[in-house]
Amino acid sequence: MRRIFIALPIFLLIYIVQEAVVNQFRLPGGGFSIFLIFTVVWAILSPPEIAAFIGFIAGLMMDLSASSNGPIGQWTLLMIATCYSVAYFGAGNASVMENPLGFTLFVGSALFFTELAYVLTGALLGVASGGFGQVILTTIGISIWNLVITPIVLPIFTHLHSLIFDSRSAI
Repeated sequence: MRRIFIALPIFLLIYIVQEAVVNQFRLPGGGFSIFLIFTVVWAILSPPEIAAFIGFIAGLMMDLSASSNGPIGQWTLLMIATCYSVAYFGAGNASVMENPLGFTLFVGSALFFTELAYVLTGALLGVASGGFGQVILTTIGISIWNLVITPIVLPIFTHLHSLIFDSRSAI
C-alpha cells in the first residue's frame, strides 16, 4: 500500500501535465491523452487488484477534469473496468510483456475500447456527443494519436513503474 501512495504524486504530475499542456494542443482528429496512456500502461504492469485501485484514482481525477463533459462517475467506472481487464489479460502474457510492438498495440486497443465505451455510456446517460460520423472520426483520430504517442512515452512509464514496484531497496 505504501508503494501506491508513493505512486500517487507521479499520477498527479502526469495529470497536471495533461490538463495544463496536452489539452492545449489542437490536433486533427481529437488529439491524445497522456494521462490515459499512462494509466493503462501502469495498469498492465500491475496486478489486477492494484490496477483496479489505480483505475479508481485515475477515473476520479478524470471525472474532476475541466475538460470532462460526462457525469461524475462515468470515467471512474470505465477506468476501473479498463484497468482491471488490461491487468487481467496482460498478466503473464509473454506476447504483450516482452514485445514492445505487442505492448503498444495492446495499449492502443485498450484505449480505443475505453473511448468507445465512454461514447456509448455517455449516449446511455444522455450526454450530447455530436453526429455518428463525427464520433467515429474523433474516436479513430484519438486512437491514431494514442498509437503515435504510446511508443514514445512507453519506456519512460515502464521505467517509472519499475522504480517504484520492482526495486525493494529503493524505498
